[in-house]
Amino acid sequence: MKAIRETNFKFPEQSSFYKGKVRDVYTIDHRLMAMVVTDRISAFDVVLPEAIPFKGQVLNQIAAKFLKATADIVPNWVIAVPDEMVTIGRICEPFKVEMVIRGYLAGHAWREYSEGKRSVCGVALPDGLKENDKLPVPIITPTTKASVGHDEDISREDILAKGIVSIVDYDKLEEYTQALYQRGTEMAASRGLILVDTKYEFGKVGEEIFLIDEIHTPDSSRYFYAEGYAERQAADEPQKQLSKEFVRKWLIENGFQGKDGQVVPVMTEEIVDSISERYIELYEQITGDKFVKNEQADILNRIEQNVLNSLSTLLSN
Repeated sequence: MKAIRETNFKFPEQSSFYKGKVRDVYTIDHRLMAMVVTDRISAFDVVLPEAIPFKGQVLNQIAAKFLKATADIVPNWVIAVPDEMVTIGRICEPFKVEMVIRGYLAGHAWREYSEGKRSVCGVALPDGLKENDKLPVPIITPTTKASVGHDEDISREDILAKGIVSIVDYDKLEEYTQALYQRGTEMAASRGLILVDTKYEFGKVGEEIFLIDEIHTPDSSRYFYAEGYAERQAADEPQKQLSKEFVRKWLIENGFQGKDGQVVPVMTEEIVDSISERYIELYEQITGDKFVKNEQADILNRIEQNVLNSLSTLLSN
């Protein structure tokens, strides 16, 4: 088995199980969360039919590195990383919004802008911008956090008017989002990269806000290579980028954008392997570390044993 599409563990004191688009989440003793980052891949809010070898390992290890590197800005949910594909942490009550921040006009924001819209999530944008231009200042463009289906753009004003988040908490989320993006931008620059846009998710334990889920991974973020950025913009050439956008573009070229009636194109072994190789490239470029494949044959047994070993310590405390 080269890749893990799903898991079905039964851990001691397991109280619930949730299957997300990419992650399998096990609640333990109503106080711990064991998050298995599978090799599933999603795009346009649709889980694609084939799993991508080593994708889960890439995402979990990048997230672990950046969560540790930003813990001085905001506390995060992580308690232990017992396996390359697993993080165990505290259970938080999630805010029902995702905090998207954009420093450049790319991806979804560009698609909206190119259709003539000059406001994204209530944030005004000037005329005359080109795809991938740097914005005058980074903008926060939140989305609703949908348990099923598509996330939807939402403005700060609507979030507050609908009582989705209190003004005190939302101001704090904006402050954390700006600070995290600034740290991510600095870390990317040290690797010769530009952090184009990214998203953060937050939750609460009591009255304390925690950073949750993953951060600065190619699934949650878009990166450009800094070298040659200005020249490519001046020449109206596509930017050389590190993100999951290459998967979205492949899907679009093959007639799929997650709309009703559209069918996911066939994912051949060649396509799957090329996506895996791109994820490994992303890991090494973003972190500066050599990616070490864990090629143990029985991935499910490895994960289960590593989680059990960690839980035996955590549950006894």
